[in-house]
Amino acid sequence: MNISTLNEDVLKRLSTMLDNATCGWRQLANAVSEQPKLCCSERELTACSLQVLSAAGSPGRTLLAWLADRSCSLDFLLHCLRKIDHQEAVQYLTSIVAELIQITVQPQSQPTTVGGRVVLTCRASGPPGLGYQWFRGKDEILDGTGCTQELILCPLAQVHQGHYICRVNHGENVVFSQWAQVRCILSPGCSSSLFPGSVSGLRITHQPQSQAVSEGDTLFLECNAEANPPPKYEWYHNTVPMEQQKTRTLKMPCVTTANRGQYRCKVFNLYHEALSSTATVTIGPSSITEATWVEVDRGRDSQEVHRSGAGIYPLQQMGKPSPSVKRFYATDKVALLIGNMNYVYHTQLSAPIADVHELTNLLRQMNFKVVSLLDLNWQEMHSAVTEFLLLLDKGVYGLLYFAGHGYENFGNSFMVPIDAPTSYTSEHCVCVQKILTRMQQKETGLNVFLLDMCRKRNPNDDIIVQPGLLKVTANIVFGYATCVDAEAYEVKRKNVSNGIFISFLKQRVSEDEKVTVMLDRVAEDMGHCRITKGRQALELRSNLSERRCLTDQIQSSDCSASQSVRNLQWAVAHDLPKSRYLQFDCGVKVQLGFAAEFSNIMVIYTRILEQPEEIVSCSAQLTDFPADVDIDLKQSNQETLLEAGSFMLIEESLPSPEAPSLYTRVRSLQRLRVGLTFTICLHYTYSNMDDEVQERQPVTIGKPLVSKLNLHEPRPPCTSSSSSFSLDSFNLTECSSLTEAFASVGSSNAWTCYAQTGTQSSITDSCPSISGANVPEESDTSDFLDAPRPLVTSKSLPLGQVNETNYKFSDMYNFHSH
Repeated sequence: MNISTLNEDVLKRLSTMLDNATCGWRQLANAVSEQPKLCCSERELTACSLQVLSAAGSPGRTLLAWLADRSCSLDFLLHCLRKIDHQEAVQYLTSIVAELIQITVQPQSQPTTVGGRVVLTCRASGPPGLGYQWFRGKDEILDGTGCTQELILCPLAQVHQGHYICRVNHGENVVFSQWAQVRCILSPGCSSSLFPGSVSGLRITHQPQSQAVSEGDTLFLECNAEANPPPKYEWYHNTVPMEQQKTRTLKMPCVTTANRGQYRCKVFNLYHEALSSTATVTIGPSSITEATWVEVDRGRDSQEVHRSGAGIYPLQQMGKPSPSVKRFYATDKVALLIGNMNYVYHTQLSAPIADVHELTNLLRQMNFKVVSLLDLNWQEMHSAVTEFLLLLDKGVYGLLYFAGHGYENFGNSFMVPIDAPTSYTSEHCVCVQKILTRMQQKETGLNVFLLDMCRKRNPNDDIIVQPGLLKVTANIVFGYATCVDAEAYEVKRKNVSNGIFISFLKQRVSEDEKVTVMLDRVAEDMGHCRITKGRQALELRSNLSERRCLTDQIQSSDCSASQSVRNLQWAVAHDLPKSRYLQFDCGVKVQLGFAAEFSNIMVIYTRILEQPEEIVSCSAQLTDFPADVDIDLKQSNQETLLEAGSFMLIEESLPSPEAPSLYTRVRSLQRLRVGLTFTICLHYTYSNMDDEVQERQPVTIGKPLVSKLNLHEPRPPCTSSSSSFSLDSFNLTECSSLTEAFASVGSSNAWTCYAQTGTQSSITDSCPSISGANVPEESDTSDFLDAPRPLVTSKSLPLGQVNETNYKFSDMYNFHSH
């Protein structure tokens, strides 16, 4: 049973018990992290802490809501409460669980001959005195067995045919069983004018057998039956029908971990139906390493070269059950996410901002170091990729996601910068395959490319790019949002759009499965969506030979020099200015604070903290920004974040939300060449004066966030080792207490933030909630509303609740770029 089954009163009581420092929500968050899907990032813990700033806020209630959204079971919650030795919560929740009704035995559908006997059974656990009510369709059964755990139909007649359900109740608590169908069939031995001769019963003579196979092997299951008329077969995998498996044998070549589970075969004819026993299939590591092997050079005019594998098991052992699945680890996990929207010469896009933000949140929950950038030109994209490569090293998981215009020529994919000319070619764009070649020089453990762009051919480009030879590393996964020579689409909803690809990916990306298996499921989900059928389909390319998952844990024995460089580089790229307090001559005290929306977008807010009684109105506005950064003057100095153009942050993520604030959104920080300087203009009016008075103070805050990396500058030719990294390009004097920032970040996924006191802290005015209200609106269609949704919350969105809206093709916009 899920936490979501608990009522609000129970959750509030538990929250009160967890809102303490010694044995409370923080310890519980640490305990539940043993399950990857329940792991809370540092920013989520920060968002929980900020709940104490609200009178009705509860960190414990916020944590329980996230655990419910991630399908945390009550049993696991009890296990974690016992683990942290929270006796009061354990006793309370144990008593609550004992009062909950849970059906332990469900009624089963069954065909039976006329005149026979049918017993439908429903049993439930819960408080004493449970009541049972049976229904056939909408009609309650009022005979003797209609209010017991077993409904007996005897002798069975045609009138008994139908669907049955049991209602289990205790006071106001009610639970319904699953539906069970009762079907009358002719008794064995009866004759039929349609089928001359005798009609026998149906008997399964050979049951499918449980087995253990390895990834890449062929799965073979068999079920035989005797019947007249001849039987038909239908296979089920984890109770889901397998549409292509309609014979007595099930054969699946090259299985993956997605094929593990339980298999049953339904055997039936016109009169009878039977289910086989359950065959459990386990999938272990590839068996190729358990056999001797021969390497054959298949080049032209070459000879076969035979090499035996040293210390490898003989072929005879391949038939033995596979050992438990090996768990892989990453030495670190880093990601570069780029979303290009505001093109100078091409169609403007809407979805990349929400897509990059949502994927950033999900990756951070899996402990990725994420750099998220919007609207980059050619030079900035090249520089960002170079900086991203500095974060890579041996065994590191690297992920690159791009949303925007793109094309594909001669097998090479190209990402289009926002400054690409009308008739652009490869020299104006960034080649994905060249990035891959450079990534492989780092000997990464996993390279994942997710390209959410069109792959139409570019008629203006006839150049065949030679990206260089790729190493045989068997660690590359490409996820293309659409097929070759096809377009990618986005769906517009209110203020936020989502790309079709991310709409489905965000529901699967945090699954603890091999990357290729996870993406295969995304492809299947997309295939069920009506609005994209025949227009957009996910295409996968992979040579991944190991079961590596995005949820794999980070395991590094020592903090190597390269890891220190990665952490320092990442910390510098996410360093926010300290909050400031400015005193004006009139006696007004103003707070100047900062919050990061993306790595190159920052929100600056001003608040009036103190003002003399004789001043009746007062506001602090920002002005005189340099030309390097992008400021929308119409949206600057606004009273809400939404009015300031920030759909990704929420005001509750900032301290003292009850204090009036003015927000200004600063974009394109990557183009900042010198320290950011602007002016605070204080407007105020005295009670005995009609004229408004102004005071101005200049402010210099240095180079915030990614501006320290100077992405506007060309980079030297790439090297094959991250050890050549240099800090010469950074203005370290502008990064106050950088050593402390580095120490506080370590290898975690927390942003470097500053509290109002000016000291570095994990509870800050610049850390928005991740999986709470700052997540952009979901883009669910009725085609996939029933799909699993791990780690993606949708209960406190800033733009309203998720609606079961059917999209129309007219709502879609493509990423077509030429």
